[in-house]
Amino acid sequence: MDTLNHKNLQRIYTHACSTYPEECCGFIFADGTVHHGVNIQSELNRRQPDIHARTAANGYTFSVADTLAMNRSFRSGNPVTIIYHSHPDVGAYFSREDENKALFMGKPAYPVAYLVVDVRNAQAKAAKLFQWNGKGFACIHEFHVNEENLTTHPRS
Repeated sequence: MDTLNHKNLQRIYTHACSTYPEECCGFIFADGTVHHGVNIQSELNRRQPDIHARTAANGYTFSVADTLAMNRSFRSGNPVTIIYHSHPDVGAYFSREDENKALFMGKPAYPVAYLVVDVRNAQAKAAKLFQWNGKGFACIHEFHVNEENLTTHPRS
């Protein structure tokens, strides 16, 4: 099953728009089920601003329940294959913060790809899919939203 089909991208775009101006986060299971996560970054910032300098306006952290569900999935027949989050008003790119969260001791923490959604003024504009290539995270696919039409562009 193509997990990043039109229907799932629309679900993710709707999620990103609904949390604007904060980042959304979630994941997609191998069977195509989209899980809308809960971003607790602002809560972490309120509790320990010296440790968690970012708020949900420019960062995301999954809730404990989301993290447990994702970790359990890797020991099941239906693992998470894509983690997604949005970037409000700054574009779809894999930031240094995104890379820091995705790596553990220089290697990917999870066997997944990462989708970053560009959302501006509560409107989804585009998304990019990133995958580890052995050296870093590279964009392997771009998705553009043109009014009512969704177009995709593979990267080479």
